Amino acid sequence: MIGGREVMFSLMHGLWTYMFSKTEFHVLILGIDKAGKTTFLEKLKTIYSISEGLPHDRIVPTVGLNIGRIEVSNAKIVFWDLGGQPGLRSIWEKYYEEAHALVYLIDAACPSRFEESKSALEKALRHEDLQGAPLLILANKQDLPNAVSAEELDRYLDLKKLDERVYMFEAVSGYDGRGIKESVEWLVGVMERSKEPKH
Repeated sequence: MIGGREVMFSLMHGLWTYMFSKTEFHVLILGIDKAGKTTFLEKLKTIYSISEGLPHDRIVPTVGLNIGRIEVSNAKIVFWDLGGQPGLRSIWEKYYEEAHALVYLIDAACPSRFEESKSALEKALRHEDLQGAPLLILANKQDLPNAVSAEELDRYLDLKKLDERVYMFEAVSGYDGRGIKESVEWLVGVMERSKEPKH
């Protein structure tokens, strides 16, 4: 017969193993202002956790940093949502060294700002601390009727010339959640295969 102390030890050991066996990844959410980064993060929290994300009418432009934590399969992911206004983009690179992957959002319903989005993305990808980091580019706002597809955005951005990195385009909506789960699962799989966690 097992005594109470052994059972308690066994339970505590099991809990400890469960809590600390998960790999933790840090993921940056970038994009120019009004791309929908914070709305995406709040929808992500709603999809992957018990608590609801902020309602859409309470989301304001990010000045600085929003943080979201979720668990997917055997990984903990910490998302850093950084402000995208021109004056705030200079702080992006302070977070590059710790990042395991990059999520880049583009407002797919606003072609007049594609060039600005492309320029900000190219600048980020040239930084040495992001060399080889997996990249998930999201054609956001697919809930809007004039949004271009992920394929059209891919053709426009023409990223093949940048460098050899694992990347994927996905059509999503931070508003209604379409495409988000598939995108995050792809990203987790790629991170688990590509890099040991940074300590």
